[in-house]
Amino acid sequence: MSGQAPIRSMTGFARVRRMTPQGEIVLSLRGVNHRGLDPHFHMASDFDPLEQGMRKAITAQVIRGHLDVRLQWVRARGAGKLAVNQEMLKAYVEAYRAAAKQYSLLAQVDLNAAFQTPGVIADGGSQEPGPEVETAVEEAMAEALNIYNAHREAEGADTAAVMRKHLEKIEAAAGKIEAAREGIVPALRARLEAKMQEMLGAAGADPNRLAQEAALLADRSDIGEEVARLKMHAARLREMLEKGGEMGKKLDFLLQEMNREVSTMLAKSGAAAEAGRAIVELALGVKSEVEKIREQSLNLE
Repeated sequence: MSGQAPIRSMTGFARVRRMTPQGEIVLSLRGVNHRGLDPHFHMASDFDPLEQGMRKAITAQVIRGHLDVRLQWVRARGAGKLAVNQEMLKAYVEAYRAAAKQYSLLAQVDLNAAFQTPGVIADGGSQEPGPEVETAVEEAMAEALNIYNAHREAEGADTAAVMRKHLEKIEAAAGKIEAAREGIVPALRARLEAKMQEMLGAAGADPNRLAQEAALLADRSDIGEEVARLKMHAARLREMLEKGGEMGKKLDFLLQEMNREVSTMLAKSGAAAEAGRAIVELALGVKSEVEKIREQSLNLE
């Protein structure tokens, strides 16, 4: 359908790798259901300055879901070897020999002690990420979000297809309920007339007042408005599925309204003999289908 926005689930996964002169970047995204957007970052403190940019990229494309963001930096081969600060070591040796000469000592330079001097030995992999690594992270995030959203859209489309099947059953049942409603009024009238006859046998009964009460009771038992609103809500649900886009919270409210209408139908139809029992059965079926749609909707963004 032209102009339709994708329907996305809140569950998805993506992993992207990027090679840099300093090593390999591995970025993964994993999303699950959540009431709002809740990104959690798992990465070395070296990348803390990049978190704000990564968070901004996520919020531009993701609306809801608990999102685990994991960033690994696998340094290039040799990057983790120990490096000797030659200038500091030279200064240490010269100072040691000068002191030995000054005090006429025969001791030799102790390299083990020299290497324990702060700054003489450094981890060759301890350097901070350079611009190439930062660029690779930005590119990896953009690609990962595209993969993540594609995964969510595929799952969202499958979910929407299942929801449409349940909706078709609701629409069909609503039509049957509307047709069965025509038999409720005569059934109610017959039941009320029987009660009226019983009450008229009592001394002092006012036939006009009893007729008014019967009319009010019949009006209160009519489910015409509930059927009309149920059909309206079903049409709105179909429209939302066709339009696509964010719908999780809107669906939750709409399904509550549909459930309310069905519950009212059940309450009103229970006393209408055979016609009422037919509607009760249909309404229970609708209630079941609404619940199935609600279960599916919990995974939608």
